[in-house]
Amino acid sequence: MSNRKIALVTGGSRGLGRDMAISIAKKGIDIVLTYNSNETAANEVVNEIASMGQTAQAFQLDTSNIKNFANFVEKLSSYLGRQFGKTTFDFLVNNAGTGLFGSVAETTEEAFDSMMNIHFKGVYFFTQKMLPLINDGGSIINISSGVTRTTFPNLSAYASMKGAIEIYTKSLAKELGVRKISANVVAPGAIATDFGGGASKNDDDKRKAIAGITALGRVGEPEDIGGVVAFLCTPEAGWLNGQRIELSGGMMI
Repeated sequence: MSNRKIALVTGGSRGLGRDMAISIAKKGIDIVLTYNSNETAANEVVNEIASMGQTAQAFQLDTSNIKNFANFVEKLSSYLGRQFGKTTFDFLVNNAGTGLFGSVAETTEEAFDSMMNIHFKGVYFFTQKMLPLINDGGSIINISSGVTRTTFPNLSAYASMKGAIEIYTKSLAKELGVRKISANVVAPGAIATDFGGGASKNDDDKRKAIAGITALGRVGEPEDIGGVVAFLCTPEAGWLNGQRIELSGGMMI
């Protein structure tokens, strides 16, 4: 049986998830990542990690579709058994997600349910399915958002689900302490990715506005997030538990 540490990163094919997976791999940790639709991008991440000398594998998974989770557990367990001689892993990073913009008056029930299924219900029950596979002494890292601390128009549904995730994470930390499994939240601020239409990456006016309300004077980059998530997968972070870590460069402080 292999003693190598393994991390599972959802939504690891692009954006923040891509950098998280690569940053964790740089710590000498093997990677399993999921992707929703972009298999080509996922395989590019796998190949990059493999070039670093770490093992990586990508699986398709719609994290909003709870009915698929049992099948995913079977595929994951089978892969881990073949590759590592065990069916468990060490670190779960719940990163997969999408953005939704719309006022309270305009948000439809369908859009609300979509946000809930992706950002809260899916994370809740995916984590539940993963608990038997996470090694004692492991860690869960849930990705939230800076918009749970500061309020912006047209983000009510998204921010509400991320707020729920932050409370859920505290419950995980309390309940899983007996297994020495920690659970923490990483809450990125505005990051230059394709998330939510990519405005933080491509809209110069928005980028200037963000820089103006951020103490460090710029928009965040994926590389500002991945390294901290990777740190949470190291022994040095072992006493950090039940915490919300905001990575926003000091936005609106």
